[in-house]
Amino acid sequence: MAALRTRLPAGTAIEIWWQDEARVGQKNKITRRWARRGTRPSAPHDQRTKSAYIFGAICPARGKGAGLILPKCNTGAMQLHLDEIALAVEPGAHTLIMLDQAGWHMTDKLDIPDNITLLPLPSKAPELNPVENVWQFMRENWLSNRVFRSGDDILDHCCDAWNKLIDQPWCIMSLGLRQWAHRS
Repeated sequence: MAALRTRLPAGTAIEIWWQDEARVGQKNKITRRWARRGTRPSAPHDQRTKSAYIFGAICPARGKGAGLILPKCNTGAMQLHLDEIALAVEPGAHTLIMLDQAGWHMTDKLDIPDNITLLPLPSKAPELNPVENVWQFMRENWLSNRVFRSGDDILDHCCDAWNKLIDQPWCIMSLGLRQWAHRS
């Protein structure tokens, strides 16, 4: 993994982004549901095993995101996601991406774009990454308590959920802003 870059031209705008992945599939989680007291609402649970991964990154200060829905979670998928994030960064700006220490994030096999610096978060501290809140929000609102008909259905629902999130910049800001990361 490339070391932190310490020298940028004076006046370079810095964007703070957060990155993570989430698996969505036929063996999905069951979430809470509102129901009349004394009733038991149905919550279908599938036993098949097709899945997809949402690679998502958000810039809460700007209410922006960059995501890809991919079949695997590996170094190649991470490279595609870094390239996608690099395109979303404002021209002339540099982004600091905070992410967990998954093996495909820390490998020297990544070709990190010039406008990106990766900053790994401490191990075993998912609560520091606001993208975890994004996954919870997306599951509670668009992805849970359903049986997917096929692998294509999973992809369609993931794309639809990510696009709904991107269409709500205020939601990205609300879920993602961390005072400690954006304090001057």
